[in-house]
Amino acid sequence: MRLSSSALLILAALCTGASADDLRGQASIIDGDTLELHGMRIRLWGIDAPESSQLCRGDDSLPYRCGAKAANELDRFIGGRPVNCEPVSRDVYGRTVATCSVGGVDLGDWLVRGGLAFDWPRYSKGRYDGAQREAEHAGRGVWAGSFVVPWMYRACIDKGGRSEACSDDANANW
Repeated sequence: MRLSSSALLILAALCTGASADDLRGQASIIDGDTLELHGMRIRLWGIDAPESSQLCRGDDSLPYRCGAKAANELDRFIGGRPVNCEPVSRDVYGRTVATCSVGGVDLGDWLVRGGLAFDWPRYSKGRYDGAQREAEHAGRGVWAGSFVVPWMYRACIDKGGRSEACSDDANANW
């Protein structure tokens, strides 16, 4: 008998004392694409939100903390309601990677559609591409101004760049 990767993750969780019920409940927001549920870090599958220290520029060209905005807006949207997560895999940091929803709304889709996060095609295979195109066309969130995608921001920081320089496409240290 061959088990799917989702079935293996659930089986592994059961063997470590966690249960599938542990993937439902009150969540704390760690950042724009990471939650904590019953002490377990959960990375939202298929999306990438700006980092907490990352700056973007609004339609007024003034910098703002777009990563903090994504986290705050996600916290507001969840509003203490129970979060349901379906595990997909584990990431290199050992976090559970999952699709999560509140009231039937996929949090990844909600974040991308609001211009607060990006479809990460490397992982999503384009699942949130339509939501991203809609946000871009409407000029929502980061699409109202200028930004560096989070994976490029992290690459710049990893090469020793400062947050301010890595947040500005003209000064980024790729």
